[in-house]
Amino acid sequence: MPRLRLALNQIDSTVGDLAGNAEAVVRWTRHSAGQGAHLVAFPEMMLTGYPVEDLALRSSFVAASRAALLSLATRLADEGLGGLPVVVGHLDRSATARPKYGQPAGAPQNAVAVLHGGEVVLSLAKHHLPNYGVFDEFRYFVPGDTMPVLRVRGVDVALAVCEDLWQDGGRVPAARSARAGLLLSVNASPYERDKDDTRLELVRKRAQEAGCTTAYLAMAGGQDELVFDGDSIVVDRDGTVLARAPQFTEECVVLDLDLPAAGADAPTGVVDDGLRIDRVVLSEEPVPGDGPAPSDGPLLSGGHAERLDDDEEVYAALVAGLRAYVTKNGFRSVLVGLSGGIDSALVAAIACDAVGARHVYGVSMPSRYSSEHSRGDAAELARRTGLNFRTVAIEAMFDAYMGALGLTGLAEENLQSRLRGTLLMALSNQEGHLVLAPGNKSELAVGYSTLYGDSVGGYGPIKDVYKTSVFRLAEWRNRAAAARGQTPPIPENSITKPPSAELRPGQVDTDSLPDYPVLDAILDLYVDRDRGADEIVAAGYDRELVTRTLRMVDTAEYKRRQYPPGTKISAKGFGRDRRLPVTNRWRETG
Repeated sequence: MPRLRLALNQIDSTVGDLAGNAEAVVRWTRHSAGQGAHLVAFPEMMLTGYPVEDLALRSSFVAASRAALLSLATRLADEGLGGLPVVVGHLDRSATARPKYGQPAGAPQNAVAVLHGGEVVLSLAKHHLPNYGVFDEFRYFVPGDTMPVLRVRGVDVALAVCEDLWQDGGRVPAARSARAGLLLSVNASPYERDKDDTRLELVRKRAQEAGCTTAYLAMAGGQDELVFDGDSIVVDRDGTVLARAPQFTEECVVLDLDLPAAGADAPTGVVDDGLRIDRVVLSEEPVPGDGPAPSDGPLLSGGHAERLDDDEEVYAALVAGLRAYVTKNGFRSVLVGLSGGIDSALVAAIACDAVGARHVYGVSMPSRYSSEHSRGDAAELARRTGLNFRTVAIEAMFDAYMGALGLTGLAEENLQSRLRGTLLMALSNQEGHLVLAPGNKSELAVGYSTLYGDSVGGYGPIKDVYKTSVFRLAEWRNRAAAARGQTPPIPENSITKPPSAELRPGQVDTDSLPDYPVLDAILDLYVDRDRGADEIVAAGYDRELVTRTLRMVDTAEYKRRQYPPGTKISAKGFGRDRRLPVTNRWRETG
């Protein structure tokens, strides 16, 4: 049985950075060649980054992607890597019109190319195009209609792109019909909480359907609100896991696969779902199954990276998302308003882990209503983490506004928040920091935030984290630090004291909101699962409470539209996942 040494490069790319992404392909291909790889693969849209969104509609960007691909093929050959087949995702355009989709020739495609000998020897476009959640691929692309099969070292390798595995039909059964020995799927599949288990079961199922070993190569890194968690998987035809890569880290997974030899009578023509088999033979001579193993590869056949537990996984995603946003957008530092409360404390801890404490600036902005323990908790957080810290009292500013305007009630409370927001943005302008908004998903859902106050900022690291999860993540981060013999970053008092905006004497969140465990359970049903009011009541919640909560959610849409982007960790985050009209008279509760 032939042996194929496969190198899966689970790496990051940056949208629009064609030169930088190409450089990464060359660098990791060189590393893969040093490991003795026979076939090298990179993630979906590696050359352009993912998702490119409306850049796909610019003919200049499509042309630049195609030119960069040809240049990359030439460079690989010039550097002595031309004999190694390299699978790389990019942005292409169709050669023919697609009447079924109303698209002319030249429409954009989410494509993959195989580079070899200084040329593009095989190309394919994604067959199944996702159009749900954060995906808008029907807006941009037309599907591919081929079943690409690459023969390498006597093994037939079928190729697929991300959604081609997630949807039934198409290239998975076509791989069986083509009698492939390996199905290789390249992906840019965004992270969601608990998705790793779903992904594993999917790959196992598809391997059994394809009747061959299946390799699922995933992207790592982050892009705007999306995080890519890696977790590449290789399973045999029966679904047994052969290798699994680390989460949230770049890695080159090298492993030897003993695969069936390609037959001389391999099928041709049109197979399942109308897909036409496109075969390219690069090398017929198989490598014996008893060939040498890589000398220092990070993962060999049977290697499994340690899995993260649920809280560690979510925390790692939040760190990865913030780090990617800061570094890819050229920021050198971040600024956090430290109230002494749990939200800003968790955001500060995430920021320190993402970019280093020396690049994190915290500012305490006490008013006459700020408690001594809150001021002390903010200072204690700074001491524990080592971030840069200062105090700027807002009382004099507040008094000046009040003297001029004579505000009362909610307007007086919100003025304090808006003064803090103005102060943060002024420091951002003056010193060049990226301001981090500390709002969580519970607050955003019900509008418990102040426009141009605590909602200011360029990025919201925990905007997709419910309040109950904020507490759990803070407790996990402290336990993790203690287990490593480090100082827990978050003061215990920030975790245990009742949450409060401290905008009036004795204020606590439960003056305006239900207890967070109850609130979050209702929000999960309404926001994440799209359950109606009657269904939520039937689940055991008080109708009056449900009515009040849903009204708060519905009327706060205009606030959420103006909130900064932030890391997505759930199946339905505010923003691209959940798109409701601001002007909207429909109410679940009548």
